Amino acid sequence: MLELTKEFEEIQAVAESWSPEQTLRWAFDTYGNDVAMASAFGVEGMVLIDHASRIHPGFRLFTIDTEFLFPETYDLMDRVEKRYGIKIEREFPKLNAAEQEAEHGAALWGRNPDLCCGIRKVEPQKRKLATLRAWISAIRRDQTSTRAKAKRVELDPKADIVKINPLVDWTSEQVWDYVRENDVPYNALHDRNYPSIGCTYCTRAVLPGEDPRSGRWSNFGKTECGLHLPDAPAPLVQLPKPIKYGDI
Repeated sequence: MLELTKEFEEIQAVAESWSPEQTLRWAFDTYGNDVAMASAFGVEGMVLIDHASRIHPGFRLFTIDTEFLFPETYDLMDRVEKRYGIKIEREFPKLNAAEQEAEHGAALWGRNPDLCCGIRKVEPQKRKLATLRAWISAIRRDQTSTRAKAKRVELDPKADIVKINPLVDWTSEQVWDYVRENDVPYNALHDRNYPSIGCTYCTRAVLPGEDPRSGRWSNFGKTECGLHLPDAPAPLVQLPKPIKYGDI
């Protein structure tokens, strides 16, 4: 369990006024090679990847490959590696599709999506985060009710490390403005009414007037896979070194 310090609380407070660039610079300066960006290559993730490439070329980027992703997502991953000159660190579930079916039955996602997400997303990410001191996500507060209280710099109680959310206060309009202004590549499914993209079995196009997250697990009262749910008591954290605010 990491130790909470007054320094961290002060940085957490002042970070709320930082831009994405300032936040990323602080993350890379503070944690070096022990921080990595997680991405499912949604449009917010692409904006964050583009920001990071300008600040810290060669930054670490990982994804949880559930093996159920859309072809368009895999195509985008290839384009990201070519455009930004980085190698995506891919984490896989312990069970492949056949093994999951043998152990839990066919089409688990259609009967118990929480368990399916736990096997194919949450557990692999837990393994990855255990090797890091901090991770960067592209969540925004206005995406879901569970993300509404997210801070720009916060504690991840499940992983016992620091979680950094540079785009937490951005709107969807700001995200798409950045994409258009900087010619950032994005998933082709976004142009087919898929504002939020996950696995093939649990993602559908959104109908006019529906919430942007309604296309995820649409037959269930579920809006999160579990990667961003604060379902454990907040841990304590010790920053690795002091960072002067004037240096951000």
